[in-house]
Amino acid sequence: MEEVTLLAAIGIGGSFGLSALGAALGMGFNGPAVIGSWKKCYLQNKPAPFILTVFAGTCLTNVIYGFIVMMALLGSVRDGTEIFALGLSAGLTIGAVAITQSMCSAAAADAYAETGKGFGNFLMVIGIAETVSLFAMAFTMIIV
Repeated sequence: MEEVTLLAAIGIGGSFGLSALGAALGMGFNGPAVIGSWKKCYLQNKPAPFILTVFAGTCLTNVIYGFIVMMALLGSVRDGTEIFALGLSAGLTIGAVAITQSMCSAAAADAYAETGKGFGNFLMVIGIAETVSLFAMAFTMIIV
């Protein structure tokens, strides 16, 4: 294995680390929102929908995308500066999507707990955000 430069190492680690950081920060939005939605149901003596758990975990796929990009960058033959740029841009994009997905999930959990309707519609909006992460991952891998 060739020696990895410091810039390349930062890019490789950043692709995964920033994706995971975005998911972790995102859980700070959607986790409490799901718990609060269940609390609303309990206070109104309504059954607490277990399906709200889906909204709690929507940002987790972004960690996987960051890992896939990291593994692709590890095998890259590009120079350290290019790996740095690719890794950080992919990691920032995927991490930012995780946060925005979580914001959408928080609103979706609240709306679904209150109305019991719209689950598919809410999931579609979250899926649109997910597509941005998929694009970032796929385009990075094409460039690598």
